Amino acid sequence: MAGSNSKSQNRSRGRNNVNFLKGMQMEMKKVVWPTRRELVMYTIVVIVSVAFVSALIAVVDGIFNHFFDWLMALVG
Repeated sequence: MAGSNSKSQNRSRGRNNVNFLKGMQMEMKKVVWPTRRELVMYTIVVIVSVAFVSALIAVVDGIFNHFFDWLMALVG
């Protein structure tokens, strides 16, 4: 008796997986993918933004480093 319950659960899971994959396929057809030009532009924006933020962090880190060096020289 327990074996038949297990088999029906496996079939139910299998149907759920199939339904999930079918639904995913339908949703992927609705996706509007960027054109090649848009993709290149977005990639450039991301790279420039990362470079800018990295440079900003480096400058702020340098300022704090000099400030703490000055503070340690003053105190110690």
